[in-house]
Amino acid sequence: MNERHPIGWYASRVAPHLPEKAFRPAPERLWGGLAYLTITVAGIAAIGLYTLHPLVMLALSLAIGTGFAGMGFLAHEILHGSVVRTAWLRDLLGGVAFVQFGVGPKLWRKWHNMEHHAHTQDADIDPDAWATMEELYRRPALRWVYRLPNWVRATANFTSFTLFFIVHGLLMFKRYNGAFKSRERMAVIGQAVLPWTLWLSLLVLIGPGKWLFAYLLPVMMANFLVICYISTNHQLNPLTDVNDPLANSLSVTAPRWVHVLHMNFGYHTEHHLFPGMNPKWAPLVKAEIVRRWPERYHAMPWLRALVTLARTPRIYHNQVELVDPHRRLAYGSLGHGLNPSTVAPRPAHDLPAAELPFGLQPQQGD
Repeated sequence: MNERHPIGWYASRVAPHLPEKAFRPAPERLWGGLAYLTITVAGIAAIGLYTLHPLVMLALSLAIGTGFAGMGFLAHEILHGSVVRTAWLRDLLGGVAFVQFGVGPKLWRKWHNMEHHAHTQDADIDPDAWATMEELYRRPALRWVYRLPNWVRATANFTSFTLFFIVHGLLMFKRYNGAFKSRERMAVIGQAVLPWTLWLSLLVLIGPGKWLFAYLLPVMMANFLVICYISTNHQLNPLTDVNDPLANSLSVTAPRWVHVLHMNFGYHTEHHLFPGMNPKWAPLVKAEIVRRWPERYHAMPWLRALVTLARTPRIYHNQVELVDPHRRLAYGSLGHGLNPSTVAPRPAHDLPAAELPFGLQPQQGD
């Protein structure tokens, strides 16, 4: 289980057993995007144009939020080039599909395609990797958070899902904006400003009460749904020096209708193995992985993965263990002792007191 192989090692063994059409763009996926876009536009228009009962507006908010999430899943496909390959069309469609989250296509391809996929679970490079003990020492707010009981942290963490994607996108804009050349940087800034100009204009046009139902509640719902997937992608997996998708990624299972509605977004290990392949073919990739490396493939029901996240901390003590530093408890990662059914920690006796930042030394009886 500890053996690591790069993406190409797996891909070269799986690809010959997949149909040739699996490696072509799938423009038919745009029909699903059109359905989601129609739902969102119709819902926003109905709220803006008519005087509706609050319960009716709430129902429309749920429909718009579903559309926002579906568009986000499609944007991910489009910007990986698995729907259309023409660069300007890819960016146009991807920008439209991500407009609800305020994430521009150029920034996304830098942050997600180039950095996250190339350096998955590399604590020093991956922009989506979670904190290590070294970061805990440098961030007083994080040290304070880890003095709180786990149930409080978990509740706050899941509550933050309602805005997490938007906030993380703003942090990624700050992190990578300077990495673009001047002309590209202007495009990145424009792609970041345009969505918020749209949503603030809508606020002025229909007023704050209707805007709450037409945009704010739906985008919070969409954030929550999307992050409920993204949070399971890697947070239970070890950090890895070799970008091994079977070691550092997790796929989640759900009823077939859920996979259809969410455009197979839960097949995450498969996506990291072939990021340019449309997720409609992910079940075939899964079948090949399970046939060849069943002991290395990580998958679990989506709800169980979320419950396991709630029961474990998000600080890496080392590459294969998560740690609650205040209570000196270590939790295994997938492939390294984590049993989602029990989530039983071990005493972290190998975490020297000297490593704990000031104020995190365990109290007597902890």
